[in-house]
Amino acid sequence: MASNILVYLLFVAAISILVDCNSEGDALHSWRTQLVDPNNVLKTWDPTLVNPCSWFHVTCNRENSVIRVDLGNAGLSGPLVPDLGLLPFPFGLVFANNLTGIIPKEIGNLTKLVSMDLQLNKLAGPIPSSVGNLVSLLFLRLDSNKLSGTNRVELLLYIFDEFDQHD
Repeated sequence: MASNILVYLLFVAAISILVDCNSEGDALHSWRTQLVDPNNVLKTWDPTLVNPCSWFHVTCNRENSVIRVDLGNAGLSGPLVPDLGLLPFPFGLVFANNLTGIIPKEIGNLTKLVSMDLQLNKLAGPIPSSVGNLVSLLFLRLDSNKLSGTNRVELLLYIFDEFDQHD
């Protein structure tokens, strides 16, 4: 009897470690819990899976790391969350929806990001200066939002200045 209980506890511990071992999935699920999803496009975003590579709108590389999240025109609303800055995206984010709130400064942690499309949302507030940390960024769209502060020319000059300093 005691050995059955021990086996059961070891099984439960092993499962909980597997479920909790993917920080990319955790970060995306954290964001998912803050979104309103009227079209149910995020129904496959199941945090109990080992990684988010089987989720719709998520692309992974051969190592099962997330390289792109494409949620363009999905009808989502809600904020961008700081946890998105934990993702090691080497390629892109596409979030043209009805997103609200600010662009979190943690977006600047995505130094491998090549493409970020946040156009056609309802984002407001200043563009964080940490966007200048996106030294791999080749494509950036922020139009059709209510962003303030740094204008586009200043932002581009800041990004290119940061890029030159890292070369």
